[in-house]
Parts: sequence; structure tokens; C-alpha cells
Amino acid sequence: MNNLDLEGRGAVVTGSTSGIGLDIARALAAAGANVMLNGFGDRDDIEAIRRALADENGITVGYSGADLSDGDAATGLIAEAEAAIGTVDILVNNAGIQHVAPVDEFAAAKWEAIIAINLSSAFYTTAAALPGMKAREFGRVVNIASAHGLVASPFKSAYVAAKHGLVGLTKTVALEVAQTPITCNAICPGFVQTPLVDGQIDDQAKAHGLSRDDVIRDIILESQPSKRFVESAHISDLALFLCGPAGGSITGAALSIDGGWTAR
Repeated sequence: MNNLDLEGRGAVVTGSTSGIGLDIARALAAAGANVMLNGFGDRDDIEAIRRALADENGITVGYSGADLSDGDAATGLIAEAEAAIGTVDILVNNAGIQHVAPVDEFAAAKWEAIIAINLSSAFYTTAAALPGMKAREFGRVVNIASAHGLVASPFKSAYVAAKHGLVGLTKTVALEVAQTPITCNAICPGFVQTPLVDGQIDDQAKAHGLSRDDVIRDIILESQPSKRFVESAHISDLALFLCGPAGGSITGAALSIDGGWTAR
């Protein structure tokens, strides 16, 4: 078995029908893991993704449309995955949403939704997955946090609070399972050009009367010294490393992959 061989393992990746989550699901599938997809989108498109992952890698791939804003649904996702792919040895908590507004104008419903999906869902899925990991004496929990899990930006109170909370949850879980063959880590990316970020670019361009290129350079990447988007493939490669045998001694870490953002 090489360091990235996950044949026979079962992996759940939340928010994996597009963007970073889909790239992580593809990387895990290519390493031999059976994969449970989760997220929203066109059902035909999702089925095409599911079928292609299964056929190309000779693995079992399931799909759940569980709404992770609901704690019971997040807990139930793990049971769904066990029924569909056999075991949950790897859990990647990636699902997330964003909203930008000053604190005193931040809609309460937006706050609740962001905290529920970006933070609370990771608690529910992790709590549900850990008993099986302990019984099988193997587990990997990877939480996709953000540079905003380590530093703040204005107008993103709920997102920053949720991602800081996710880093804290990561450390707590890591300490609780430190004497078992289970690890828990957070990956903290800077800006990646995902559909979520593309939406922010469009919103900022409209609000400030700027071109997309100006928004990307002067607003979105202002804090990222590299002035380049982080590549989604780099995040999936890091997640894959953490899930393999070589990641066995890395736990409780918040790993920056942000073009130098948090080095300031």
C-alpha cells in the first residue's frame, strides 16, 4: 500500500457536487476510496458526476441531498453513507455558504444559516462518524475552514465566526481522539475561484461599478500576497495526503494554503 492508497475506505465529502468539494471527492475516488457525495444542484448533472466517478475508478459512489442546515439531516447523512458505501472512514466537512453585510445590517436568518451549514453541520457529522471510526480503529476528519478561520475581514461576521469555530472544533476533536488512530485537521484556504467566490466578484463589481478584473485584483485578492487564486487541486492534494497513512501524525492542525495571506 502506498501513502495515498485508500482502497476499501469509505469517504463522505459534504458540499461535493461542485468546487473544492468535488475536487476532493475526485481525488479520494482516484485513490480507491468509495465516496458519498452530498450537495445541491441539478439531479441529472449530479447523477452524471456520480456515475463517472464510479465507472472511472471502479468504486462505489453514493449521493445524498441532505440539507446540512438541519442537524438531524447532517447526522442522518452518516447513516445514509454507511448504507450506501459501507463505512465512513474519512469525513471531509466542506459545505459552506457566504453572505456579506455590516454586523448591524446582517440579516438574522443569514447568520443562522451560515452558522448552521459552515459550523454546526461539522459537529453533527463528526459526532455521528466517530463511533464507527473508533470501532474500526481508523479515521480521518478533514474540515475545510478558511484563512478566515485564522484572521478576520470586515462585513463577514457570520462566516468568520463559523470558520474560527470550525478551527476550534478541529482542535477539540483532535485532542479527544489523540490516543486513537483517528486524526482531525483543518485546511485553511485563501481565495479559490469557486462558484461561491464568482458570486462575490459579481456582487462587488455591481456594487462598486468596477470590472471583474478590477474586483479580483483590488478587492478579492487584496489580502493575498501572491495575487493569484489558490488552486482547488492543491487543496484536494493536501486533503488526500492528510487522509493517507503519511498523515497519521498530523492532528489538530490548521494548515494554511493561502498565497501568504496569514503570513502577514
